[in-house]
Amino acid sequence: MFILAGMFSYRPMTMKMQLALSIALIGGAALLPALDAHAQDCPRGALDAKYCDRDGDMVADAPEDPKAWIDPSTLVFAYTPVEDPEVYRGVWDGFLKHLEKVTGKKVQFFPVQSNAAQLEAMRSGRLHVAGFNTGSNPLAVNCAGFVPFTMMADKKGNFGYEMEIIVPADSTAKQITDLKGKTIAFTSQTSNSGYKAPSALLASTYGMTVDTDYKAAFSGKHDNSIIGVANKDYDAAAVANSVMNRMVARKAVDGAKLRSIYKSEPFPTTGYGYVYNLKPELAAKVREAFMSFNWEGSTLLAEFGKSEPPQEAFMPITYKQHWAVVRDIDAAMKINYSCK
Repeated sequence: MFILAGMFSYRPMTMKMQLALSIALIGGAALLPALDAHAQDCPRGALDAKYCDRDGDMVADAPEDPKAWIDPSTLVFAYTPVEDPEVYRGVWDGFLKHLEKVTGKKVQFFPVQSNAAQLEAMRSGRLHVAGFNTGSNPLAVNCAGFVPFTMMADKKGNFGYEMEIIVPADSTAKQITDLKGKTIAFTSQTSNSGYKAPSALLASTYGMTVDTDYKAAFSGKHDNSIIGVANKDYDAAAVANSVMNRMVARKAVDGAKLRSIYKSEPFPTTGYGYVYNLKPELAAKVREAFMSFNWEGSTLLAEFGKSEPPQEAFMPITYKQHWAVVRDIDAAMKINYSCK
């Protein structure tokens, strides 16, 4: 179970509701990963008590006891639910076949429906390799033992996306202050661009408080928010422009019906990695699969190459360095995570 605490009140899709959904999606409760035998007296920083961080890299170390390692016959992979997960089953198919070849394991695509479902699946030991969205990475690292090591970038190593606040094209809103008294759609409480960054912006820069200056709605996913604005279900929405650009490129939404009134500085994109207690030799093979994947002519390139900058390669990253800006936003919002 994950509890996200902060200075803002939450609306319809509460974490309790998401967790109930996640339990149903992953088939009920599961045994938690085995504890490191020395976890009670090891350094761990912000990590949950079941993990250790002896090298200070802010992510969970592999257990010292080999008996605590897992070596599943089938690796389960899940991509962050920023859009309809079924859209991405085919997109990831070529890569997952490559992952099978490199690791020698069968690989199963897990179409998670919510961030909470993805987090709970990894924490419970049912998810082994994953891409967690920008805002979910700190929770996945601290509560689910996620070890991110790569993200998508262009061939020169340029990466990132911006958070944009969008409105219907014919809206009278020209700037953020024009949204006072309006309904702003967010995605989920764990999303950086879909909730945390815009909430911090509204409060700290514009002095706008939820329920006092604007109403909040939670759509669950970026595509829902984007389509909702295009259809005028929402007065505005905070979204990742990488998702919006891809949707417009494949004509999933009419870009002429959308208008942006704010664009942030760039944030890191989805972080990819594995669960901390994966057998080290297998974890090394997972890393190898990402770094050796040939993007040319792939379905990954056809989909993610539509981003700006284009996402056309996997680049190495560290959670400590590349997610510092996201942790700073969490700190500014007085967000802390309790793992139960």
